[in-house]
Amino acid sequence: MKNEDRSTLSGCDDRNTGTRTDAAARNRVPVPHPTWIHRLSSILEPLDPAKLFALPQPLEVDLGSGDGSFVVQYAQRHCERNFLAVERLLGRLRKIDRKASRAGLTNLRLVRIEASYLIEYLLLRKMVQALHVYFPDPWPKRKQRKNRLVNFRFTELAQAILVPGGTVYLRTDDTDYFEQMTAVFAANTNFLPGETPPELSVIMTDFEKDFLTRGIKTLRVAYQLC
Repeated sequence: MKNEDRSTLSGCDDRNTGTRTDAAARNRVPVPHPTWIHRLSSILEPLDPAKLFALPQPLEVDLGSGDGSFVVQYAQRHCERNFLAVERLLGRLRKIDRKASRAGLTNLRLVRIEASYLIEYLLLRKMVQALHVYFPDPWPKRKQRKNRLVNFRFTELAQAILVPGGTVYLRTDDTDYFEQMTAVFAANTNFLPGETPPELSVIMTDFEKDFLTRGIKTLRVAYQLC
């Protein structure tokens, strides 16, 4: 978000959603509504949190944010942290943008890009406090499994970008994918099994809400960097 947009922000729970300069008001010309979507100027230049957020706070990244049901709620509850929502589909990203605007969040930014590319090339080492990976595409067919986001390479990338003691939180409804998730993290000795706090578990994604109504169980696991 541009610096001038930040000046309209008053806190996590409040936002001046539109102001006019005296001249603009006289001419009935509205100031363009600020957006939470950060448009990448380059896909080669790593992200700088100081340019994204008004305050230097611990950063958590939500990979594949869907319609933002999870990340918007979680950011509202934790004004002391910054959140980056990552989503490839523009329609979903715009939904999150509208939710963030209504909530008046100062600690949330959005970026449109593939999650795998972001964690490999656009996040600096020891930059992230937590990674949230909820219901990634399970690619259920055997020949498609090479496309899954969470593989052993993912554990290495997570190890590079997490701060010491940082955590990866995982959720899926797919049993086979869950077994793969636990296997690849068990194979990386730099991670130990962690805990998912109850207050985090109760905040559901849009997919999770749908699964719950259909009686489909959520499989959760967390891993903490040594």
